Amino acid sequence: MLDRDGYRPNVGIILCNRRNEVFWGKRVREHSWQFPQGGIKYGEAPVQAMYRELQEEVGLLPDHVKILGRTRNWLRYEVPNNWIRQEWRGNYRGQKQIWFLLRLVGRDSDVCLRNGEKPEFDAWRWNAYWVALESVVEFKRDVYRKALSELSRYLFTDPALIRSPYAEERLDSGNLPQ
Repeated sequence: MLDRDGYRPNVGIILCNRRNEVFWGKRVREHSWQFPQGGIKYGEAPVQAMYRELQEEVGLLPDHVKILGRTRNWLRYEVPNNWIRQEWRGNYRGQKQIWFLLRLVGRDSDVCLRNGEKPEFDAWRWNAYWVALESVVEFKRDVYRKALSELSRYLFTDPALIRSPYAEERLDSGNLPQ
């Protein structure tokens, strides 16, 4: 399902542990790491898609996590033409995503990468909050930076920690939760 501009509605998931480290999944049979993400099905709300994708890709149920926040607006990235499936070329431009920040309230052992029909990840690890910007495929970096920057306010009360080490701007510390 594409919107009229050629973007596929999608959710992105930043899952953190009690130490504010983030879940980082290694794509099956690839050397690329990313956050869980997936398409929103027709008639599905973003939060429903997030819980479905979380269970399919990471094996976690709603009871295993707490929603800390979500992006206010869609974040978009374009996929380079050589990454687009042949049958989608001409119509498909990329993804538009609503990002969710979740806290794992379950245990690490609740994570199961073999929960879905077609596993997305074959390994995972906890990483420092901002490490994703160094490692994610280049065409997703701006969206990752925007999502991490916008959602960092839910984890960090020190304005210095809210700032991305990869960006000049800071979030407005007046918007921090109390």
